[in-house]
Amino acid sequence: MSAQTRTGTLTLLEAIAAWLLGLLWILPLAYAVWTAFHPAANATRFDLAAPLTLENFAAAWQAAPFARYFLNTTMLVTMVLAAQLVLGTLAAYGFARFEFKGKDFVFLLVLLQLMVMPDVLIVENYTTMNTLGLRDTIFAVGLPYFASAFGIFLIRQTFKTVPRELDDAARVEGATSLQVLWKVYVPLAKPVYLAYALVSISHHWNNFLWPLIITNSVETRPLTVGLQVFSSTDQGVDWSIITAATLMTSAPLLVGFLLFQKQFVQSFMRAGLK
Repeated sequence: MSAQTRTGTLTLLEAIAAWLLGLLWILPLAYAVWTAFHPAANATRFDLAAPLTLENFAAAWQAAPFARYFLNTTMLVTMVLAAQLVLGTLAAYGFARFEFKGKDFVFLLVLLQLMVMPDVLIVENYTTMNTLGLRDTIFAVGLPYFASAFGIFLIRQTFKTVPRELDDAARVEGATSLQVLWKVYVPLAKPVYLAYALVSISHHWNNFLWPLIITNSVETRPLTVGLQVFSSTDQGVDWSIITAATLMTSAPLLVGFLLFQKQFVQSFMRAGLK
């Protein structure tokens, strides 16, 4: 077998494997869509003539305070993202353009955060929030995530690719350090901010374990915890209504990904991770 033939065979096998993996990934979503838009009697009967309905979504919306859950989650991801962008930008700017004693050691400590699973710190975080009197608040859900090592690292790497000449030119014009950051570095890093925002929103929209532990009321529960409470055995098992509720909670992320998937991929390609 020639080298060209082997290459063609490998390419074909890779394409088949990719399609199979894609099919396995989409099957649960396809089942959820089918079940959510059909009556319970047709949940496991794949009859193309089965009637479509939106009653499952209406029943799910009325069975639990999803409006409050959506509000809590929106407030949470907005608060966390804003804090991460501000703190990450300032820290990244300091690491990328300033020299100070112990800089490399401090940056190493930041990177160590990437190696620590958040679940390991749950007990300490809970104790801290309880001591501060913040238990069962949206602020307590987001506070442990305000400083993101991944965000600092990603933005720092982008800032390091900005030519020093632009920095010097801005300072010659009399710009302060914060003005240079705001008018030079931040605009040039917009694609990276977009990519990071999508990652952060997706992660905290789907975060479950920490919100489950730190919240215990409707006023503070995010969507993930609210959906778990809704789909518990106490509510009965109606897969049509449960899948409808699942689609409602995941729809914003699916729509966001479909709208920004091109920008998301391009942002990481331009991030300049060197």
